[in-house]
Amino acid sequence: MGFFRNQFANVVEWEEFRDDMIFWKWSNREIKKGSKLIIRSGQDAIFIDNGKIEGIFKDEGEFNIESDIVPFLSTLKGFKFGFNSGMRVEVLFVNTKEFTVKWGTQNPVLIPTPQLPGGMPIRANGTFNFKVHDYVTLIDKIAGIKPSYLVEDVKLRITSVLDQLLMKWISREGKDMFNLQANAADIARGIREDLDMQVMDDGLTITGFQVMSFNYPKEIQDMITKTASHEMIGNLSKYQQISLTDGIASGKVQGGGAAADMASMMMGMNLANEMLKNMNQNQSQSQNQNQNQNQAGNPSSKPAAGNHGESAAPSAAGKGPESAAPSAQSAPPAPSAAPSAPSAPPVPSTSPAPSAPEGGKRPNFCPNCGTKNEGANFCPNCGQKLA
Repeated sequence: MGFFRNQFANVVEWEEFRDDMIFWKWSNREIKKGSKLIIRSGQDAIFIDNGKIEGIFKDEGEFNIESDIVPFLSTLKGFKFGFNSGMRVEVLFVNTKEFTVKWGTQNPVLIPTPQLPGGMPIRANGTFNFKVHDYVTLIDKIAGIKPSYLVEDVKLRITSVLDQLLMKWISREGKDMFNLQANAADIARGIREDLDMQVMDDGLTITGFQVMSFNYPKEIQDMITKTASHEMIGNLSKYQQISLTDGIASGKVQGGGAAADMASMMMGMNLANEMLKNMNQNQSQSQNQNQNQNQAGNPSSKPAAGNHGESAAPSAAGKGPESAAPSAQSAPPAPSAAPSAPSAPPVPSTSPAPSAPEGGKRPNFCPNCGTKNEGANFCPNCGQKLA
């Protein structure tokens, strides 16, 4: 017993641990009496004898192989460490975490499209997630012949079939070929299911698959961007003005050439049209406001109903036209005994005749805008015909 006590105690642990390593095999060495097994967080230890699983240990910590491990092995329970040699078995350490891998199409995927006879070349990129699912299948298919297995090995396996799956699910779920991002979730869901069937044979499972973006050829992308710009602006003439302005500002349209002259002329015409349009709108609004105000608050704008003698009397007294208008409105009607027509001298040549050629009387105030009339045939303010 003292001899075994003095023998070297081996430590069985994952010596070459890497974050991107799926499993690593401790092999070709003897586990001697007094050896220790160390299992770290995120690791499982599988004891294998002649390709057969003897036991799976998932609790992290440090264990004595002779007392803590051997009694729980399936066919090695009664194994006694020999006098000259130890127990020769393999220990497979498996990384139990979920791995996240970035992917991208190596070459454009030609998606059948009615608008393009040869198909639309599309690139895509995203991520996928996987983890070890079945230890028995993993050992039978991979660990039995490999000392280790890396994430890169799984990525190569995935990308070898990814182009065909993208073509399949884009054609099936891509309802709008020019807006595939809208159906990215449905496309990714179908690809994940197919990929899971592919890696299930290796003891792995795909836990997630995401499509981050679809990339179109530059010519098609420029066309999509231009179409979107037209839809956002909604006015082709305004878009042309913006394009011309941007061209001059960036130096693409420079002075001295026919293109620059034409651009300047078109911009000048457009600006003049806009200014004229604004002026007409402002004038129309101003006239409408004046008319509404006069109709609502100026009842005196209607023509006076007095006789010719009452309106012409102030002029005969030598007063100007300014005094004729108020006298026609404020003076009380003449008594019935007064003569029907005054004996005043004729109206000066500067004042219009008391009656219009049509037989009507010129109003003292414009019926349209309310401006005081000085005997003119048209209103000096708004141009309304008065006679």
